[in-house]
Amino acid sequence: MKSGQQTIHKYLVQRSQQGDRQAQNELYKLYVQAMYNICRRMMGDDEEARDVLQEAFVTAFSMIRSLKHEVTFSAWLKRIVINHCLNALKKKRLMTVDLKESDDFTEESNEDPDFREYRVRRIMAAIDKISDGCKTVLNLYLFEGYDHKEIGQILGITEATSKAQYSKAKSKIRKLLNVN
Repeated sequence: MKSGQQTIHKYLVQRSQQGDRQAQNELYKLYVQAMYNICRRMMGDDEEARDVLQEAFVTAFSMIRSLKHEVTFSAWLKRIVINHCLNALKKKRLMTVDLKESDDFTEESNEDPDFREYRVRRIMAAIDKISDGCKTVLNLYLFEGYDHKEIGQILGITEATSKAQYSKAKSKIRKLLNVN
């Protein structure tokens, strides 16, 4: 983000912290699409994604006074959105089932050229078809940049389970896309 944009965002956050609804609306407009994309990937359904997104923004604006200046609004908001997605998935009771840890598990390489060749829409459609547990780990690792240790802490699972769910998600997506 450029310096001028940072100044505008900082100003909007400060005004929002003072209860300025117009500033909150401007922040909403600036971040709604990026946060929707996170919700859509994690929830796998447009309607559920919109519901979670709205709840997350309500929470964010009700808690905005607690935002510390050393934390960027976007990172803070992203964390709130991800937490709302995870809570919604938990409510559906479709979260990851802890797998037995196994010594023969090996993590697949992150660099898979065949996987990257497919168009985004086909991949997203395949992601929507996998279980919520696998989808959650895949989204947190691949799209949100968390490592397996962090994912384990967020979801209350072991690091090995996170790795296994990620591998399982990739495998299922490959099958759905007919990639070996």
